[in-house]
Amino acid sequence: MTTYFTSDTHFGDPRVLRIDRRPFPDLATHDAALVENWNAVVEPDDTVWHLGDFALGPPPERVQALLSALNGHKHLIVGNNDSPATLAARGWLSIAHYAEIDVDGHHLVLCHYAFRTWNRMGRGVLNLHGHSHGKLKPATRQYDVGVDAWDFHPVTLETIRATPRRRTTT
Repeated sequence: MTTYFTSDTHFGDPRVLRIDRRPFPDLATHDAALVENWNAVVEPDDTVWHLGDFALGPPPERVQALLSALNGHKHLIVGNNDSPATLAARGWLSIAHYAEIDVDGHHLVLCHYAFRTWNRMGRGVLNLHGHSHGKLKPATRQYDVGVDAWDFHPVTLETIRATPRRRTTT
């Protein structure tokens, strides 16, 4: 079983095509590609921490269908664009605004938002976040796990730590 991280999928949210310049011709293609990319790497028994902004705009039945179509045991860290339909969808193992977990021998602080400082940061604890769509300058021990920063796929902690960090400019 592998643990993955992602955020800012923005399923059903037409603003991401315009504001974030995602490379999809329309929202249906966007949503289908993100589901396909997710399921290409996440197995049914894997765990996924979604760090906010799962879906905004689609009706509750569409949000439920999207969540149900995605592999893995899913946890939600609430983002500023998570609708009541996202929060009410069946299939989240947990829903919180903040979490601290241990993965692969590393203690992680998870939140939708990037922090300037976090619990035990001076002791090597890592902060994983979303919200910034790959546009923040990287900080020590802090990683943006949003789909914009990871080619529209969920990512493992091993991959996050092994990949040279770069600032995305759009």
